[in-house]
Amino acid sequence: MAPVTFTGVTRRYPDSDRAAVDQLDLQIEDGEFLVLVGPSGCGKTTTLRMLAGLEEIDDGRLFIGDTDVTDVDSKDRDIAMVFQNYALYPHMTVAENMGFALKIGGVSKEERTRRIVEAARMLGLEPYLDRKPKALSGGQRQRVAMGRAIVRSPQVFLMDEPLSNLDAKLRVQTRNEIARLTRTLGVTTMYVTHDQVEAMTMGDRVAVLDGGILQQIDTPRNLYARPANRFVAGFIGSPAMSLLDVPVIDGGVDFAGITIPVERSILGAAQTDSVTIGVRPESLRLTGDGDGVDMVVDMVEELGADAYLYGHMSIGESRHPVTVRTDGAAPPRADSVVRVRPDASGLHVFDQKTGLRLSA
Repeated sequence: MAPVTFTGVTRRYPDSDRAAVDQLDLQIEDGEFLVLVGPSGCGKTTTLRMLAGLEEIDDGRLFIGDTDVTDVDSKDRDIAMVFQNYALYPHMTVAENMGFALKIGGVSKEERTRRIVEAARMLGLEPYLDRKPKALSGGQRQRVAMGRAIVRSPQVFLMDEPLSNLDAKLRVQTRNEIARLTRTLGVTTMYVTHDQVEAMTMGDRVAVLDGGILQQIDTPRNLYARPANRFVAGFIGSPAMSLLDVPVIDGGVDFAGITIPVERSILGAAQTDSVTIGVRPESLRLTGDGDGVDMVVDMVEELGADAYLYGHMSIGESRHPVTVRTDGAAPPRADSVVRVRPDASGLHVFDQKTGLRLSA
């Protein structure tokens, strides 16, 4: 177990006009579960592969503990990786798959057996040790891949979208198992996913990447409550935050004829005479006639206790998509028009030009 430090790490691919990962400064604490999240092509898998020693580092330094591993071979980094496709040997049993790396490493048969049995007990795989991968379910294969990493007792776990091949119910079950196991083992873990729900439910901290640049790293709660910029605000949260460009007026901002109070000190930092406001679905409420702003309901998503209204509203000459969470008992119908008003206490304000957060 050891901390991991990226210092100004950059990776450029040939024939690319920009870096895949650009000047990354990132510290993963000893025993921390860090999730890298972002859209496709943002650089998260490249970051993990650089840590694994599978991608060259063009600039910067990479440390595991106090050791500079920038130019160290992958096999000498004391890391274990769990792949998206499990990468199990089909001709080997579960026990043989789990212990293969130990066998290659010269670990005695008795020690291999001890570690395999111990990991199998943790993962509920004891009844399956003599089976081959084709006789296992997807979730069981994923646990075997986890077991293969656990028996090595590495300094760092690396996980590259390990749940992407599982069905929805099994994904929830397995992500809970992975989070529990890594905390029990206390191993430093980097986990890559494009699914921000996974990121928010599993990580001690979450690092958000876009275009190869680190946008924000924080706890899941702080990412949700205080996104550093417009990109993070729109990416984190399911359903996504509604982002609307509105003019600055005396006393606040003009929300389609409604004055929403915003502190003058916040608006004074804006570089233009309009700002972007962000509103979570739970911070937009339905109002009665004569109050609020018209919203056309395009689609209703009923989820039992709650319902989400996906619609649009016009502010000036612009049409903005908006999402509202409401009571699931009797939600409005699609194609209806409702009146909504934002809760000022749940308002996020961003500079329209730079995209940076302005609100406290």
